[in-house]
Amino acid sequence: VDLGTVVSDVEKSVKWYRDVVGFEEVATFDFPGDFAKQIGLTNSLPGHVHVLSLGSGPGATKLKLMQFKTAPGARVDQTFIHSTYGFRYLTIIVKDMPTAMARAAKHGVKPVSGEAVAIPETIATGQYIAVFRDPDGNFVELVGPKAE
Repeated sequence: VDLGTVVSDVEKSVKWYRDVVGFEEVATFDFPGDFAKQIGLTNSLPGHVHVLSLGSGPGATKLKLMQFKTAPGARVDQTFIHSTYGFRYLTIIVKDMPTAMARAAKHGVKPVSGEAVAIPETIATGQYIAVFRDPDGNFVELVGPKAE
């Protein structure tokens, strides 16, 4: 699955997803405004997309970030996941939660709860979750085990 996300500051968001989460920027591309209008994505605004990948190969998770400086979007209520309809969070599976937490801390980013929390055994055995907010306030969950 590729996820396209419109952000308020694409450079800041690329840096956040690269440095804090571990995505790698693998490509960029432009799309013309007439094409975007034809398929119903914009009202003729062209776009420039930064493609980030988590992993490699055809099954890797891709995040496509774009910004429209001439027509900035409106912010939605990001207080909780139930505050607004639509896609509400991105879950990223990590191999080692302490390493993921250290990476975030190195960049001054802390989870909403302040730490990784054990997921109830009835949901996932031996897994922890840490919920972060990206530069636009979107929820990003890191889920994984503690190192053994």
